[in-house]
Amino acid sequence: MAAGPRVAGAEVGAVTERRFYEEQAGGLRSAPAALRNREPIAQVLSDWLPASGLVLEVASGTGEHAAFFASRFPHLDWQPSDTDPLALGSIEARQADSGLSNLRQPVVLDVIMDRWPVDAAAAVLSINMVHISPWTAALGLLDGANRVLQPGAPLILYGPWIAPGVETAPSNLAFDADLKSRDPAWGLRRVEDFSAEADLRGFALSDQREMPANNRMLLFIRR
Repeated sequence: MAAGPRVAGAEVGAVTERRFYEEQAGGLRSAPAALRNREPIAQVLSDWLPASGLVLEVASGTGEHAAFFASRFPHLDWQPSDTDPLALGSIEARQADSGLSNLRQPVVLDVIMDRWPVDAAAAVLSINMVHISPWTAALGLLDGANRVLQPGAPLILYGPWIAPGVETAPSNLAFDADLKSRDPAWGLRRVEDFSAEADLRGFALSDQREMPANNRMLLFIRR
């Protein structure tokens, strides 16, 4: 298990997918949760992603999502990113094995930095990051997405959220308590809190979908 973020936005990819991953040969990592949730996520992405351009995936973790989505959406260029060296190694190995021309090599991206290694994107995707990192990382994600996205472009998030009017599942409450026991700055985020900060940065919550295993996908559009 990763020791936790070195700085506010770092190493979140190393503990994504609820920290469940397996080490494999050749530097590869595999997260069983990624294999389970990639198809439901892809079905929503097919409605929300643009017709062309670059998708910047923040905190790509094992790289399994990046490889699967690049294959699923060949009309889009896929840019994975992370800060954890082991995660970057796994992503690089998957990129090399994939043979996909639209899957780029990963870049080192720490969301709290004032400048990201990608200057412009058609969409930004973040899967299972904001709850396994400090709140400053969630704000950094919004700040960075504000810089790289043009008006009308989507910022898409997936993970367990606390949503108004929706009873939080006991498993998510237990997960939230576990996260906070590991780092008090971690924990499930409230949709309304994140949405309020997004609004201040020029994003409007356009849609949200309930997902399997008590997760949720949020679609924010750059105004």
